Amino acid sequence: MKWSTAIKDYQDYLKIERGLATNSITNYCLDIQKLNLFLEENNVNVSPIHITKDVVQQFIYEIASEVNPRSQARIISGLKSFFSYLIFEDYREDNPLELIEAPKIGRKLPDTLSEEEINDLINAIDLSTNEGERNRAMLETLYGCGLRVSELINLQISDLFFDEDFIKVTGKGDKQRFVPISNINKKYINIYKNEKRVHLKIQKGFDDILFLNRRGKQLTRAMIFTIIKQLAKKIELNKTISPHTFRHSFATHLLQNGADLRAIQQMLGHESITTTEVYMHVDRTHLAAVLNEFHPRK
Repeated sequence: MKWSTAIKDYQDYLKIERGLATNSITNYCLDIQKLNLFLEENNVNVSPIHITKDVVQQFIYEIASEVNPRSQARIISGLKSFFSYLIFEDYREDNPLELIEAPKIGRKLPDTLSEEEINDLINAIDLSTNEGERNRAMLETLYGCGLRVSELINLQISDLFFDEDFIKVTGKGDKQRFVPISNINKKYINIYKNEKRVHLKIQKGFDDILFLNRRGKQLTRAMIFTIIKQLAKKIELNKTISPHTFRHSFATHLLQNGADLRAIQQMLGHESITTTEVYMHVDRTHLAAVLNEFHPRK
């Protein structure tokens, strides 16, 4: 079996059997391609079926000098998953990474913005430009609904159920969920949609996409990153932020204000509550207040 064939079959498995999103599949396969490139550069002619633990170990030693422990752990985890798939399909009987341990890393806590910093970023948007109202609506939606950047750029007009105060969001693996939306968020989306978007020459195939670029096409993830970084620079915000920072801030601020963790899990679209629980570690200051308010022995 060639590496290219194995990677293609694995991609199909991740998409069809596990229902992973395109970005996740790409990241999984990049790590396998790094191993394949290592083999080619070192003239090691071995297939995915016959590669040994010693060869994989040598690859791990080499990348350890090039990437940080967190990236190294991710690569090891991704390769373990790939070889587990080969075992599942009866191509192999063992996993060459079975005894290879990933480096110990601490749990990375998400970066967050304060409510004041959120307001400063949104207030820094130049509403006199054609894209100003769009950018305000987008940032309000990132923060107001806790969306991933991919969910934001794929949001459609037909996903807006404003009479019911919900929007329909398509998340990882094409899983759909309904997320509540506030009146102020609806207000800014409607301003953009009804006063600015209607004047765009919308390209074929993008009629239902809510947020569009000046050419009437769907925005890219990179464009959202650029907009946010430019705003951060404008207000001299001394933090490294991204669209995901708004999602983290959404969850953190809800938790700090007493929201139920299960409700936050549903709104974020996390399959496991343990993923959402990371926000419990961001700010513990509210926990004592919760104990004092709700525990019977005060």
